[in-house]
Order: sequence, then C-alpha cells, then structure tokens
Amino acid sequence: MTKSAGDSSEQQNAEEWLLRELSKELGLKLIKQKFDLEGARQIELDGFCESPLILCEAWSHIGRPVGCQKDKVMTDALKLIFVNKLFYKDEGECILLFADHDAAAPFQRDENWRSQCLKDYDIKIKIIGFTEEIKAKILEAQERQKR
Repeated sequence: MTKSAGDSSEQQNAEEWLLRELSKELGLKLIKQKFDLEGARQIELDGFCESPLILCEAWSHIGRPVGCQKDKVMTDALKLIFVNKLFYKDEGECILLFADHDAAAPFQRDENWRSQCLKDYDIKIKIIGFTEEIKAKILEAQERQKR
C-alpha cells in the first residue's frame, strides 16, 4: 500500500525510538504526558518523567531544517517552557531531542536568536543518532513528503 505524502508514521515511530534511547541513556522512563489546561484543553509532551523532573520534545528530522521547520522546533521549545513554568515553577529539566547533528545545528549556534533563546531558557539539546535502518526510513519519508 502506498503511503500518502502527508503520512508521518515513520517520524512518529522514530521519535518513540529516540525517547526510548534517551530513557536508557538517562536510566529512567520517559513517557508521553498530557496536561490539562483551562477550558478542557490539553497540551501533550513527547517525553516526561516526574522524578527526576524531565520534559522533552523529540524531532526525527534528518538534515538541515528548511522553511518553517525551525518554527516547529521553536514551538516545541515554547511548549516545554510553558509546561515547566505553569505546572512545575521552572524546576524541570527541558530537553529538545534530535536525531541528527545537521538538524540540531541551527539551534546550537551562538550567532542566532534561536540558540540564544534556548540557552537563556535553559533548554538542553540532546542528539541521539538513528540506526541505519531507521535513518533510511526517515529519509524515504522526508523525500515522499516534499512539496
């Protein structure tokens, strides 16, 4: 069966894999977690651990981000800041988890506002490389999704 251009199942599976690998590395279990907001709204984090308090968003993209992809990562960062402040008085460790050094690079350079923002809000960047098999699936999905 042919997947539609917008199908993101490979990325979702890959992000779950990233979170499992980070859990192993940290010696804890990160799980998806929903938080209730006013008016029956919710916000969900990709990875969460209550003790020690860790909040995490994962991005499975491979290669340099283009166009609005940088905004997607910064939206994830804002989500971490918001949940940490609202529910935990800024006591949690916030992590943006990447699978690729090129994908993370624009958020690590000192000369741009994005990296300065992440640094100022104490959001850590972690990179865990994919296996060759997962990387091939992600690259295939990214090619299919190009518009």
